[in-house]
Amino acid sequence: MVTKLKRQIIVEGEDNKEKLGLVHVITGDGRGKTTSAVGLALRAIGYGYKVYMIQFLKSGKTGEILAVKSLPNITIEQYGVDALNNAKPQKTLFDFQSSGTQFVFQPDIEERKACQRAMEKAKEIINSKEYDIIILDEINCALDKGLIKIEEAKKLIENHGHTELILTGRDVPKEIMELADYVSNIERIKHPWQKGIKARRGIEY
Repeated sequence: MVTKLKRQIIVEGEDNKEKLGLVHVITGDGRGKTTSAVGLALRAIGYGYKVYMIQFLKSGKTGEILAVKSLPNITIEQYGVDALNNAKPQKTLFDFQSSGTQFVFQPDIEERKACQRAMEKAKEIINSKEYDIIILDEINCALDKGLIKIEEAKKLIENHGHTELILTGRDVPKEIMELADYVSNIERIKHPWQKGIKARRGIEY
């Protein structure tokens, strides 16, 4: 329910970058977790903040990657095994063919080393202190699958300094949720795939 105002309310904002450093978790079975993180990134670069997004378990062309090429101060780097191995087109996550778009997800065991490389990159980016916002996209899934140790992620969170940290993906472990300042659960009420509608370019990817 929207709050109905009977009098003016003034809410003070904070424009000191030193106040950055909170932890966001965006989880749940609904669609839009990555989209929410990209929206926050868009807001941040509007104020001149520098943003780095590391995508765990993802490879291939998506709308957000195409969009940020023309924007300043934002980098998106994929760490799916196919992205790292420069796999042939038919093995990429998003394989654009004349017959349609295919989505290929590699077995967890093949993604383990890629996830470890993503974690090493995350530590490097945090330690550089060059970025105001760091997004670890789908890290929650990697943690839930056991591809990354929860203790390693907890240590990263506890030592992230004044960088605003966003962790996305369904099935976030309880230990990670407890360390977060924001927790958003995106619930799936209805989804068109339940009616047999395929993922659509520019909407789902």
